[in-house]
Amino acid sequence: MAFATRHFVRAAASSSSSAAATAAAKKLIVKHVTVIGGGLMGAGIAQVAAASGHTVVLVDQSDEILKKSTKGIEESLKRVTKKKFADKPEAGVEFIEKTLKNLTTSTDAVAVVHSTDLVIEAIVENQEIKNELFKRLDKFAPEHTIFASNTSSLQITQLANSTTRQDRFGGLHFFNPVPMMKLVEVIKTPMTSQKTFESLVDFSKAVGKSPVSCKDTPGFIVNRLLVPYMMEAVRLFERGDASKEDIDVAMKLGAGYPMGPFELLDYVGLDTSKYIIDGWHSLEPNNPLFAPSPLLNKLVEEKKLGKKTGEGFYKYN
Repeated sequence: MAFATRHFVRAAASSSSSAAATAAAKKLIVKHVTVIGGGLMGAGIAQVAAASGHTVVLVDQSDEILKKSTKGIEESLKRVTKKKFADKPEAGVEFIEKTLKNLTTSTDAVAVVHSTDLVIEAIVENQEIKNELFKRLDKFAPEHTIFASNTSSLQITQLANSTTRQDRFGGLHFFNPVPMMKLVEVIKTPMTSQKTFESLVDFSKAVGKSPVSCKDTPGFIVNRLLVPYMMEAVRLFERGDASKEDIDVAMKLGAGYPMGPFELLDYVGLDTSKYIIDGWHSLEPNNPLFAPSPLLNKLVEEKKLGKKTGEGFYKYN
């Protein structure tokens, strides 16, 4: 009898262990999303997640910011429905109502992560601030919750190391404007589990995006190619080899680009571009592609940051 009992317990334990292993191997189906940061990127991510049927909580520091974010989402949804439901205005109204019903806001990140499947961070590009946020949320989020950053320039691995869930941490780099741009870069660190990676890819597809995969290398794919290209255009101008106007025209008419590099720099924000290149330069100081630009530094110092300030490489009314 004792032998039979021991055998039963071992069999039950083995069965339980096997079931747990099977459950652990399953991908997480993301249903509930928490987006931290109500700026353009965070609001855009919240919008596409809510529009695709996910329950979304958008978090920022104040109700005032969140009201502005919600208003921006409503206006964006109206633009989307105008095209998507041109012949069916009633369906467009229903789509907006349904999307907004899936979206709530909060100023307390800790209070809302306890029931979320995925946390997407889209706050200021500052390593210390991001690390502190993830470290704090890590203590309150469920064990199954995946953390992801929308950073375009910081190393995902360093952010993951601020938590105890390195295997459930990855990058989800969306592009601006999020509702329009179809690409998402899914970043896998050496510690990201295959289950987490596949869950992030599936989520990207679920919100209507086309995911591409990249290792945790500076700039990932797009910015790793784009930022050095823009910086080389600045160096070309700095040397006096060509005017900024001619460089822009050349790349639009010769390469078929919708914007020239100087137009794009002004659109992105010169401070943002400087921040990215300075970060990469600190990581690889001997890489000529990451060399800082005296002209770019001067314009940023003068607060000429591009379209958002009315002047960058060009002047704007």
